Amino acid sequence: MTHLSDAVVAHLTAELMLPELPPRYLPQEVIGRGGMGVVWRCRDTLLERDVAVKLLVEHLSGAAWAARLAREARILAQLEHPGIVAVHDAGMLADGRAWYAMRLVVGEPLDRARGQLGTLGDVVRVMIRLADTIAFAHANGVIHRDLTPRNVMLGPFGEVLVLDWGVARLVAEGGSQDGAIVGTPGYHAPEQAAGQDGDARSDVYGLGAILRDLLRSLSVAPPKPLAAIRDRAMAPRAEHRFATVVEFRADLARFQDGAPVHAYLEPLGERVLRLATQYRTPLLLVTAYLVMRLVVLWWRGI
Repeated sequence: MTHLSDAVVAHLTAELMLPELPPRYLPQEVIGRGGMGVVWRCRDTLLERDVAVKLLVEHLSGAAWAARLAREARILAQLEHPGIVAVHDAGMLADGRAWYAMRLVVGEPLDRARGQLGTLGDVVRVMIRLADTIAFAHANGVIHRDLTPRNVMLGPFGEVLVLDWGVARLVAEGGSQDGAIVGTPGYHAPEQAAGQDGDARSDVYGLGAILRDLLRSLSVAPPKPLAAIRDRAMAPRAEHRFATVVEFRADLARFQDGAPVHAYLEPLGERVLRLATQYRTPLLLVTAYLVMRLVVLWWRGI
């Protein structure tokens, strides 16, 4: 028979107990948990809607942890964008734990929903939406630093939402220089793995890693231009990547439109083939016209 330690039992019991939130929010069920926080589905009795409330786990009630969650809430509150979950309210429990209420997200994490993206077009569409969100965050001085498929949610109506901004960094605050490794192995940039803070190009690497995973889930090999976009985004050295997420997004849009991408030097033969495919109808019309002219000239010469 397996016996749980008193600490584990206490931790599980604390999660199952209803948090003493303000009367406005009625806890219903736990819908998510991590090392730092627990997310509850709650009923907002004032506005008569369901919301998600994130609060620190029971054993993280210290001031430093409370400040960290409060900081995450403030960052999210500053980023009003369709691809970022809106924060509605925030506060502190009587036991010293911070909490904040946000829009309840319906959907599946990208790591479980990637099977819904059955074509290259689907993958590129999602990546462009994702890049739009991160570019917006960068424009507002926020670097995510932990972009993974698990932190991206696909909604039932095509929504692409970026979650978990707990380790995000404000550019205005500068680097921490504490040597702490931030991010998820396999997705964080080499400079992050080395304990450096990184910059916007670290998020470019994370986007490239997500693109890598989505392309692997398809049954066909990616075209060379799209593979080149992935490889440039994931270049080991930051200076060899796209300088900004905007540049990464622009190359994806060029690929989507059938135009040459900056990350790939197109050989002449491939360029001719692409143009012939892209302008097939005009070429057929011109060819037909020239054939007709030749027939007319030949007929007149008889």
